[in-house]
Amino acid sequence: MTGRAAALSLAAFPLVLLLAVLAAGAVMVARGEEPGGIEEAWLALLGPPDLGPVDFAALRRVRSKGDALACAADICPKAQADAVPPVYAVAGATLREIVRSVAEREPRTALVFTDRWGEQDRYVARTAVLRCPDTVTVEIVGRGEGRSSLALYIRSQAGCPVPATSHGRLTRWLDGIAAAAGAEANKG
Repeated sequence: MTGRAAALSLAAFPLVLLLAVLAAGAVMVARGEEPGGIEEAWLALLGPPDLGPVDFAALRRVRSKGDALACAADICPKAQADAVPPVYAVAGATLREIVRSVAEREPRTALVFTDRWGEQDRYVARTAVLRCPDTVTVEIVGRGEGRSSLALYIRSQAGCPVPATSHGRLTRWLDGIAAAAGAEANKG
């Protein structure tokens, strides 16, 4: 092999390597939640998708494109919220069921933790193509007889290379919850 041919071969190596990595990534994305799929890759790279509980009273946000918060100031005194959820004319247990119903209608969303003795539930919601996980933490807050509200915090795992979806998800959940709570309040 001449020096020129060896130089061309050496110059092509990064391109061939890049194509191989892209092909492997495409296979993982196509496999999705199956063994050897992109969800396993995220687990290996970033750890478990459930980022754990949230103490809303002590929450201090680190602003990023990967989080969104809906919370009243008396529930989250140390964090600036993106939205303040209303007080719904339904009891806390009913609101919790409404939230679960809204979550079940969201694609690629699963309940991963429910606090049997408290009012906090966590869900993992994934993006469409790359299946990047967001932890959605919801805490129901009593606001008097037959009235309740909630705190809802969405966090993305660090390093997930997708455009921010947390704010859109927050808006969809709040809209769905408000519609269902309004319908439930009008029944009674």
